[in-house]
Amino acid sequence: MKGSISDMMQQAQKMQADMQKAQEELARLEVEGEAAAGLVRVTMTGRHDVRRVSIDDSVFQEEKEVLEDLLAAAVNDAVRKVEARNKEAMSGLASGLNLPPGFKLPF
Repeated sequence: MKGSISDMMQQAQKMQADMQKAQEELARLEVEGEAAAGLVRVTMTGRHDVRRVSIDDSVFQEEKEVLEDLLAAAVNDAVRKVEARNKEAMSGLASGLNLPPGFKLPF
């Protein structure tokens, strides 16, 4: 019994270290969200910090509301991509733990 608790503790410590490493890597990750077939692009880090915004000159001919909508759409696209990458990375860490269905990480 004592050996299995020790093994579980070691496994938990390894998982915690792996999770921290994955979070650090995801924070450095950059994804690009776009709208209007790439006329508006937003580059965002894994921490949801916007690094760059690129707007094609042709968009400036549109009304202000159109540009605002395209910018919001590009930001939302980038956020969805960051979340998908985060989910993918974290699910890989938890795959070897045999957690019950519906159990979510991080705790």
